[in-house]
Amino acid sequence: MSLEEKLSEIEELGHNHIGTSGETPLRKDAFTLSDEEKIERIHNNVQDIMHTLGLDLTDDSLSGTPQRVAKMFVNEIFSGLDPKNKPKMSTFDNKYRYGEMLVEKNITVYSTCEHHLLPIVGKAHVAYISSGRVIGLSKMNRIVDYYAKRPQVQERMTMQIVKNLQEALNTQDVACVVDAKHLCVNSRGIRDIESSTVTSEFGGQFKNQDIKKEFLDYIKLDTSF
Repeated sequence: MSLEEKLSEIEELGHNHIGTSGETPLRKDAFTLSDEEKIERIHNNVQDIMHTLGLDLTDDSLSGTPQRVAKMFVNEIFSGLDPKNKPKMSTFDNKYRYGEMLVEKNITVYSTCEHHLLPIVGKAHVAYISSGRVIGLSKMNRIVDYYAKRPQVQERMTMQIVKNLQEALNTQDVACVVDAKHLCVNSRGIRDIESSTVTSEFGGQFKNQDIKKEFLDYIKLDTSF
């Protein structure tokens, strides 16, 4: 394949929002720089981008933007790239012997499309059936947030959430559905502001059609309080 053909393929993948890996693509040296060093480099790069666009960086409104963007990238919207920020997944004995599925629904998702670095905004619904261990409810929200806070493809994020909870709970019986809007679709390109994307991953008993239907029925329940 020629370089021109390869570049065309890469461009096509991005325009069609297709991922190439079940894991977030990271270099082996991804964490050799400190957060402070990353912020400094990103600051300089954003400054250069803004200058290239013709913006006047001496203006009071713009002068602090490169630093704000750099800190936001490292400390906030891409903080899920760094394993040191992964929430501790403490689990506990299911002493009360709850044997039905547990569903945490309407978990807010704020992520970023890895193809255009534009926001992904939506809701995640996560469920599991205990095999002897349970996990705190807030940990389910935190693990969703951790995998959302990185450049993402929605399919990969959905699978990562399920895989991590399966490992933490020592069970395959975990499911996740994500319904989200992608601003790379809504605000550019086709500019379809009404569409959203739904992805799902079902493990263990959730592959059973009756169990799957029960979970999907739960997430349809009205939760206006």
